Amino acid sequence: MGITVLVIDDVSLFREGLAGALRCGAWVREVRTAADGSAAVADMRSSTPDVVLLSMVSRDGLAVLGALRTVAPAVPVVMIAVSLSEDEIVACAEAGAAGFLPRDGGLDELEATVAGAIRGETVCSPQVAAVLLRRVTTLASGRAPTEDTAHLTPREREVLMLIERGMTNKQIATNLGIEVRTVKNHVHNLLEKLRVRRRGEAAARLRSARVPAFELLNESNR
Repeated sequence: MGITVLVIDDVSLFREGLAGALRCGAWVREVRTAADGSAAVADMRSSTPDVVLLSMVSRDGLAVLGALRTVAPAVPVVMIAVSLSEDEIVACAEAGAAGFLPRDGGLDELEATVAGAIRGETVCSPQVAAVLLRRVTTLASGRAPTEDTAHLTPREREVLMLIERGMTNKQIATNLGIEVRTVKNHVHNLLEKLRVRRRGEAAARLRSARVPAFELLNESNR
């Protein structure tokens, strides 16, 4: 059947171009457009879309995101044309963005991001995930480490957090921008320090003691 999408961007050429491309996709039933936050809010009050695509190139993108979350908090908002600025990405996450598409993302990546957002998942590229992880790690480093992880290096803690998310060594290497053999060394060291034999045991140790990532992210605004 397809989904209904609302595209928000104040650049007519970009807005209508994206809308036209989406209308050619079998996964889209209807595409509506809005040039600014006021038009978008009015549109959503008349008929709720399945997902909103909000361009971060638009003026006041974060303010628009906040308005949309107030009007229709159940509707996922995917931020598109997102830069890799740490402040911008974290601000979007804190404001309730359900997904991120970087400026070099394509239509296939957009479809996957939208599908995940509708399922209730927060979907982003490895580059965006790395930015969020760096901020979480920075915030976590300012807290008293747990007894289990106090003796891990900052990089080992990063690797451990990605292990807990189910990533392979190759995926961790891509996410952190390091070699696979370097990841293997970090995994070996952290397993020894935690006195466990398996990655799953290390992940369980982290889950039992850590502060949730989004709680840490929220603290940056306090």
